[in-house]
Amino acid sequence: QVQLVESGGGLVQPGGSLRLSCAASGFTFSWYAMYWYRQAPGKGRELVASISSTGSSTNYLYSVKGRFTSSRDNAKNTAYLQMNSLLPEDTAVYYCKTNLNSLPYWGQGTQVTVSS
Repeated sequence: QVQLVESGGGLVQPGGSLRLSCAASGFTFSWYAMYWYRQAPGKGRELVASISSTGSSTNYLYSVKGRFTSSRDNAKNTAYLQMNSLLPEDTAVYYCKTNLNSLPYWGQGTQVTVSS
């Protein structure tokens, strides 16, 4: 059974940092790219970052480039999203996702709130 479990969200002041984790199970994690999405209140879900199966290639939403870093530890079956210099507009529920045999699998999401 494929499972993706996010953690690490919370309330942080503008300019602060958080590291999100996505623990994967039920599939061969090291074979698949991983994706981080977010959904702010009243808005659609948007792709924030992606990382290749080996971690050698990453891509980012323009507005988070230079502030967010996607990484993974294939030995731990875990993907990470390091978020620095957080802004109020980064407030959203963050989800990790993978695609297995063209089917999407999502985690349950973790809330990130950036507010003073």
